[in-house]
Amino acid sequence: MFQPQQVHHTHCCSENGNTLHHPFSLLCWNVYKKNRDDKRFATFLQNVDADLLLLQEAEFKDGEPCRVEGYSYDAAANITFGTSNYGVLTASRYSAIETKAYLSENRELFFATHKSLLLSRYILEGGNSLLVANVHAINFRENSAYGKEKERILNFLSSDTGPLIVAGDFNAWNTGRGKKLLEIADSLGLKQVPLGKEDAVKSMFGKPLDFIFYRGLELLEYRVLDDGGISDHRPLFARFGV
Repeated sequence: MFQPQQVHHTHCCSENGNTLHHPFSLLCWNVYKKNRDDKRFATFLQNVDADLLLLQEAEFKDGEPCRVEGYSYDAAANITFGTSNYGVLTASRYSAIETKAYLSENRELFFATHKSLLLSRYILEGGNSLLVANVHAINFRENSAYGKEKERILNFLSSDTGPLIVAGDFNAWNTGRGKKLLEIADSLGLKQVPLGKEDAVKSMFGKPLDFIFYRGLELLEYRVLDDGGISDHRPLFARFGV
């Protein structure tokens, strides 16, 4: 079975409340379904000590806590196989006050699976809210389908005027996809964390796939981390002030 019977999954274990403290850090990583079976995964993330973990291709099971101690998580499943679900997962040391899970309208070729999107909202110090979009974009489809999915994400986010982070694996592996992605980012007033192929960001056909975009925040630090080969993507790290 590939189509999920349940899209939105959640597990709360945070004892830190729902106010995201200043400054805060974020790690964005396509984990290549390795977060449950690779024993190095939890140790690596605990050493990074990020406040928000935006994972793509994550594996999770109903009722199972996050493999990284002290984090709550919400997830949007796009695949179910046996007792495992796979999709985007956003884990945090702080509880989200609102989450919404979505599936893409278009499906991938071959297995006809959707891709997933998760929106999570957190309270920032000072009272503003931060909306975080964890994205795994459609891959094996024509550019027109890719563009429609990006427009759909724009529609989800366009009514929100506060601080915003949009990050994930965007599969922007050709010029048309990259152009569309940057158009959407510009429409939302987003800045790009300046990491690319030259920084060892996962790339295809010379085009980076993973991005972090942000708005209404101060970018304090950013880098690509060496995960020691846990995944075929390297983790992107950023620290923000409010």
